[in-house]
Amino acid sequence: MLHRGQESTDGTGGGELTVPMAWLYAEYIADELLRTGDLMPSTSFEFRAGRDALALTIFLSDTSGELSGIRVVSQLETWLSLTAYDQPWQDWVRDRMTGLAAEALEADGPAPDLELATAAWRWLEETELLAPDLDAVPGGGAVLGEDDGPKVWTPAWQLGLPLGHLAIHLF
Repeated sequence: MLHRGQESTDGTGGGELTVPMAWLYAEYIADELLRTGDLMPSTSFEFRAGRDALALTIFLSDTSGELSGIRVVSQLETWLSLTAYDQPWQDWVRDRMTGLAAEALEADGPAPDLELATAAWRWLEETELLAPDLDAVPGGGAVLGEDDGPKVWTPAWQLGLPLGHLAIHLF
């Protein structure tokens, strides 16, 4: 998605199109990590949830504005720690998004990267996917297949975050 803004991709300004390179790069990295992990079909909602959760993690962890120049391997530990099960990822995302929105207001300029990140976050929060209930205790001791057993509606971010974490581990 391209927006008219004050800066072009090279920062020269002049009302040229602003390309959300930081978000697009974060999304590309997330997509590649998930495809490499081969955890689910790339056309599934689960894949999208994992990609969006990972892309948000990658984008929001770039506090120095150097995303397009980072080396993926040097950031894996950071992304692993942010996506770990015992971390308050959802609160961290909200805090970072609020901070970036405030910065964008102060800059009084377009923030196409933030717009795309906000859309991804909104989808992750508002969309629920039917997933196996990992808290349910299967009865009878029979081995359940992937499509068997109880299912529960789960916010997309709660499904995507562990998928993203696993994809980082498999990289």
